[in-house]
Amino acid sequence: MWTRWVGRGGRWLLVRIVKPLGAAGVNPNVLTVLGFVVTLLAALAFGVGWFRWAAAGIFLSGFLDMLDGQVARRANRVTPFGAFLDSTLDRYSDIMLYLGLVTYYATIGRFFYVVLAAIAMSSSFMVSYARARAEALIPSCKVGFMERPERLVLLILGGAFYRMAPALWVIAMLATTTVIYRITFTWREIRAGRTLSGVAQSA
Repeated sequence: MWTRWVGRGGRWLLVRIVKPLGAAGVNPNVLTVLGFVVTLLAALAFGVGWFRWAAAGIFLSGFLDMLDGQVARRANRVTPFGAFLDSTLDRYSDIMLYLGLVTYYATIGRFFYVVLAAIAMSSSFMVSYARARAEALIPSCKVGFMERPERLVLLILGGAFYRMAPALWVIAMLATTTVIYRITFTWREIRAGRTLSGVAQSA
């Protein structure tokens, strides 16, 4: 019940913000870049061990990430470059957050957690890459669970409650599982002949 109330409240707030921004002609790309800057600040907070400030920064950047798309659609300013910029900065944002954690754990001498954060970072990047590469071959590869929103929620929870190690474990394991699932899914789709035109089929 409470999650439904939170969802409704979030949508209500989003609509109230989107209307004036769209009417004012705010460029959605500005919001995209602003969200990226906030993420960099969150990464710096991770790097010095301010986990709760980092969690708040991730939450704000996620809200801005939703806001830029809504403003673009409302103002009829959806462009291929805007989508490209958003996707590219999302990848950089993910990397910076994990590098912040790597820096923090290296500073306090926790080598195991340095490795764990690095594995979580690599597997998170591969989730996005596997889908992008698969969709150059097949129509769609949206299978699997550990997409970017789920990963960010786990980082927020880990930072807010100072339980980052369990969050990194879950991200590392489920993201790796998602990559494996996408590999097998793409293989089955290609074997079944469900490929994009011009893609050569092979076993």
